[in-house]
Amino acid sequence: MSRKNRVFAVEFKVLTAQRILNGESVSALNNELGIKRSVLYRWLEAYRSEGTSGLRRPIGRPPGGMPRPSPSRPSPEEVAARHIAELQRKVGQQAVDIDFLRRAFKRVKTLRQNNMTSGETASTERSEA
Repeated sequence: MSRKNRVFAVEFKVLTAQRILNGESVSALNNELGIKRSVLYRWLEAYRSEGTSGLRRPIGRPPGGMPRPSPSRPSPEEVAARHIAELQRKVGQQAVDIDFLRRAFKRVKTLRQNNMTSGETASTERSEA
């Protein structure tokens, strides 16, 4: 018999919880019945707190869990706001690039002027005459 998706009668759960309350070992019941110890402890706790009604829970997840977000389309305002934010990021990146290039060209211009004053050619290649 497969252990997955076994369904136990409420009466069986009550008798098992009573056996534990009468002093039988949970480990012994685990070995005898082939039911996980965590399940046995869950049954015991439900029986202690709510009696027989605590063991009459329906199968599956309890209702009222985390609701799933409904897949809805974003409003035109949200689409426009995302597009504007993307464009602003691009403009900011371009401003950083322009600033970098301005500083690089200024440095190259300064280096070339320094090379011209020393009497050397500004080119990296030397001409052979």
